[in-house]
Amino acid sequence: MKLSQGSPSWSSRACPEFDKGAETLRLLALDLGEKRIGLAVSGPEGRLTLPAGHVQRTKLVEDVRRVLEAAGERRVEGLVVGIPYSLNGETGPQAKRALVFVRALRKQTSLPVHETDERYTSVEAEALMREAGRQPSRDRAAVDEAAAVLILQRFLDARTA
Repeated sequence: MKLSQGSPSWSSRACPEFDKGAETLRLLALDLGEKRIGLAVSGPEGRLTLPAGHVQRTKLVEDVRRVLEAAGERRVEGLVVGIPYSLNGETGPQAKRALVFVRALRKQTSLPVHETDERYTSVEAEALMREAGRQPSRDRAAVDEAAAVLILQRFLDARTA
């Protein structure tokens, strides 16, 4: 497995386990891309989110295995998956693929798997990188990781609001 280190609104469809205090759990967020899955992890207090590398995509079964391996290595207690709903909130082709991934994850783990709306996170991640003087086009993996950080931070912020 290749995990690499990079730089730096939730859906009502989230698992009911969240009500047991997910804001204080250590969580792993996923930004599902076509080539990579960006990863981000929350600190034990559930306040800090950090990039946690990425997984190169191969096939669904292998991708799920690698994500769960990363979750185990990071001792997380739940997963947050960004779902790219269309601008009008509908479930388009990309969101459908993400939901297939969520179902596959749930079949392979007893960890709670939360879904959250991740519209615009990659665009925002690219903008943040440009502000920091970096070129997103040269480090797409870092964009995926930064998008995962944004997904997780939004998820946590929605819980504490």
